[in-house]
Amino acid sequence: MNRTSAESGVSLPGRIEGAGANLLALRTHNGALVLDLLRTAGTTGISRLELAERTGLTPQAVSKITARLRADGLAAEAGQLASTGGKPRTVLRLVPEAGHAVGLHLDRDELTAVLCDLAGTVVAERRVPLGLGAGAGAVVEGAARETEALIVAAGVSVLGVGVALPGPLDHRRGVLHRVTGFPEWDGFPLRDALAERLGAPVVVDKDTNAAALGLAVSGCASGRAQGQGQGQGPRQGSGLGCEGGLGGGGDNDNDSDGDGDGDGDGDGDGHGDGHGVGDRGADHGGARDRDHGGDRVPGGGVRGGGGEGGRGGAGVRAGGETFAYLHLGTGLGAGLVFGGAVHRGARTGAGEFGHQVIQLDGPLCDCGNRGCVEALCLAAVGRGAVDEAARVLGAGAANLVGLLDIDLVLLGGRTVAAHQEAFVRGVGAVLGERARREGTGTVPVRVAPGGARGVAEGAAQLLLAPLFGRGEG
Repeated sequence: MNRTSAESGVSLPGRIEGAGANLLALRTHNGALVLDLLRTAGTTGISRLELAERTGLTPQAVSKITARLRADGLAAEAGQLASTGGKPRTVLRLVPEAGHAVGLHLDRDELTAVLCDLAGTVVAERRVPLGLGAGAGAVVEGAARETEALIVAAGVSVLGVGVALPGPLDHRRGVLHRVTGFPEWDGFPLRDALAERLGAPVVVDKDTNAAALGLAVSGCASGRAQGQGQGQGPRQGSGLGCEGGLGGGGDNDNDSDGDGDGDGDGDGDGHGDGHGVGDRGADHGGARDRDHGGDRVPGGGVRGGGGEGGRGGAGVRAGGETFAYLHLGTGLGAGLVFGGAVHRGARTGAGEFGHQVIQLDGPLCDCGNRGCVEALCLAAVGRGAVDEAARVLGAGAANLVGLLDIDLVLLGGRTVAAHQEAFVRGVGAVLGERARREGTGTVPVRVAPGGARGVAEGAAQLLLAPLFGRGEG
């Protein structure tokens, strides 16, 4: 079986046996750009001319790339645009069923497994009890068993498995550190152990980072996504429609008019501006040349060489979003997205939000400190003082907003899910108070879409997102 190292950040043909998509077509940066635009276009599709305009590639380069994608079963024709006087333009779309990935969320007491297609749509799901303290062997075997059950039931092959669990951990090496409450995991090579058991590529990350990646790829944080549904729920149409926010907390409302009603539109229509060129920052600035010897033109492309040169231009994904995803479930952590890309830090340890100390003589936390936001939040929830827990979480969120100038705060996790309005209202109130003191605009607070399986969906994106040039920050 062909294998790929998860360290490369690029998922190629290594997979559990029999996958159909030949992802060698994505060995180029430009191929990933084109495929990402096909993904964000949804079932409507996008023409080759528009692909050239949005990527800065020449029409000839786009034709070569799309021909390769079609030959490998990753793209297909989606009809023709109405003629405006010339030959009708053919539009292309992504073929979602051409590839799949498994996402695993290993929580402290539960395992959630999802099977996602290339568009990120969940096509199968399993949820079983899990004891993270049961020992490495038992947890690895349980994860492998659920993965295999998903794949067999769906009758598909997969690109690999993404695993999300509480940190801290080393994302690059897939090695766990002292997981809060479970110090016995310190130093365990989870990625390699599960990859050996399954015979497939595995990528490991913190649960908060995985969830944040899923939100960034889908465009849900900024209200842009490729879902086609029109209802109020998240994940309609192609599976990536988004919810509106829940208002509260003074002027912390979703409609930004200061009345606090926060109704949101929640329609998941997912077209945003045009076909939704993505949400990462201007980190690509246009298509890259492939050293074919062509002359460079403004914008960094090439013309006249032998390969997939670009015409320059701004490229795609200009102007990404910056947000924090705060996950309060059996623990508390944060996923940080800057310019549309997940920020993991130099040692991939960013986001240990729950262990900031805000009360020096506070209750003892499992991490060994006193007065951590996590300990205070969970203690308040345990007493049934949800409003108090929400304001404690708001105090931590305000520190984060002040330190990093975050544009948006998204809340998730099972504890938030059980008290959505209270947490949005409480966190929003604290952020609103801070904004009034400092004379700044209020940072909006919303519940992240995805519900109980949001982390697992994000874990699948650890494998899928790199195919579209969206994997690493």
